[in-house]
Amino acid sequence: MTDVPAVLERLRRTTDTIVGEQDLIDRLASGRRLRIKYGVDCTAPDLHLGHAVNLWMMRQLQDLGHQVVFLLGDLTTRIGDPTGRSETRPTLTPEEIEVNAASFLEQVSLVLRTEPDVLEVRRNSEWYGSMEVATLLGLFSQVTQAQLMARDMFRDRVAAGREIALHELVYPVLQGYDSFAMDSDLTIVGSDQLFNEQLGRHFQQRLGAPPQAVVITTITPGIDGGPKQSKSLNNYIGLTDSPKEKFGKLMSLPDTLVQTYAHVYSELPLELVAALGEAAAHGGPPARDAKLKLAAAIVTRYHGANVAKAERAAFTEQFSHRSVPADLPEIAVKTSRPTILELLQAARPELSNSELRRLIRQGAVSIDDQKVLSHDQPVPLTEPVTLRSGSRTFHRVVADV
Repeated sequence: MTDVPAVLERLRRTTDTIVGEQDLIDRLASGRRLRIKYGVDCTAPDLHLGHAVNLWMMRQLQDLGHQVVFLLGDLTTRIGDPTGRSETRPTLTPEEIEVNAASFLEQVSLVLRTEPDVLEVRRNSEWYGSMEVATLLGLFSQVTQAQLMARDMFRDRVAAGREIALHELVYPVLQGYDSFAMDSDLTIVGSDQLFNEQLGRHFQQRLGAPPQAVVITTITPGIDGGPKQSKSLNNYIGLTDSPKEKFGKLMSLPDTLVQTYAHVYSELPLELVAALGEAAAHGGPPARDAKLKLAAAIVTRYHGANVAKAERAAFTEQFSHRSVPADLPEIAVKTSRPTILELLQAARPELSNSELRRLIRQGAVSIDDQKVLSHDQPVPLTEPVTLRSGSRTFHRVVADV
């Protein structure tokens, strides 16, 4: 029989709120397998540790025999989720949607188990693709304009004089109905999806099904201590980042975030989490050692203990002894006197110019261990130089003229 208090206690470690908590308790106590909704729009995926909080909670439930239903919103992606947007999202082609769906599946498999008995993959085009107009209008009739305009995002757009397209108002209705169509018992989401998932409970109750429970997970600041992790802000740790990249980014955390990240992103015992936070508060060597333990714990979770041990040793060797890695990737530029920005563009093509300039402002860029202060500073390439662009990213640069 399921130990319901133990399951809830484990989930609460990374939970902010549970909507329908008694519903969840009753279903866990029933002993039947729960269907856990994990719905995504098939926009370009770039999942990070923040997204993985939800995935690890689902993984814990998979390990207890429950089933995650991975819902690819292939039809609703054509509409575009308006969440967090001040303007209408661009639409994607069916081909782009398919490519993104495959990438999503690949990334979530870094955490979720993929055996058929604990992971089912569905697409909402299964029910919307053949739904008659009369049925669709019937769904719309069960949601009022006042319910939709209660969403702060829509109110903000109206107040700012920005248009709201009709299909954007429809989007939350469609996502809500998904919960009924797929028999969802539970969904685990960030607070930005609470409105849509409460509509899921609304439809289930209206249509005679038990309402899903909604777990709202903890959100943390980005690795720079600012807003939550985001690719656009370059303040995130990606699930597909290498062990080296994960370790280096975690070592760059502000001391004040060590306890928070250890609590949310690791499985370290809570007493050790508190001890790491206390050590980090002292700054200096105690904070450095706390970050080493945190980084090793998180890399272990994704890549295994042996990899984490190797990354810790490599980091300590490189930064304690100020050594540069021996196996530097080499880039060649077509001029003998490029600017720093031109070098960074060649070395880090995945970053935008604004992100590269931000690295310079943060003091994260150097040439031969000399910190760079200006993006237009010229770099004479009479001989190869070592470019650092971030805490652990190095390139050897040569002129190819």
